[in-house]
Amino acid sequence: MSNSWITRAETGADIPAIREINLAAFPTALEADLVDALRADPAAWIEGLSLVAGDANGHLVGHALLTRCHIGDTPALCLGPVAVRPEQQKTGAGSAAVRAALKAAKDAGERHVVVLGHPAYYPRFGFTRASAHGIGVTIDVPDDALMAIALDAAHPLPGGTVRYAAPFGI
Repeated sequence: MSNSWITRAETGADIPAIREINLAAFPTALEADLVDALRADPAAWIEGLSLVAGDANGHLVGHALLTRCHIGDTPALCLGPVAVRPEQQKTGAGSAAVRAALKAAKDAGERHVVVLGHPAYYPRFGFTRASAHGIGVTIDVPDDALMAIALDAAHPLPGGTVRYAAPFGI
């Protein structure tokens, strides 16, 4: 049985809860620290593209973040981190946050998103293997873990190397 999650863009009041979600979801503070560093980076951060998922009482359990990257010279977005509190995983909260983030990006006129993540999870949102579009990264990753999606069919994915925001360190 799936829950009905309420999604919205983060507010300043959500920052501590988002950090707690990331700390709970991952084994180290790396992702929580990354979210904080991306939020502080004006070249990466795009207002309205950090989405939270909460229950009817406003308790936040999920988070999805899109920040600026480039595919070659073409502006694009990077999805990640995506986090859900462990006790709420597999309830649809993460999917709700990702769908809301992709919709917000499309509504904002963004055209392309890349994700480095689980190849069994992200295709449900329309992501496909990035290498099939001539997209790569400068680090060694499994081919099926780097995925991309065009948010607008009139603007197909460009080829090129993904340049992540500085806080990613790659």
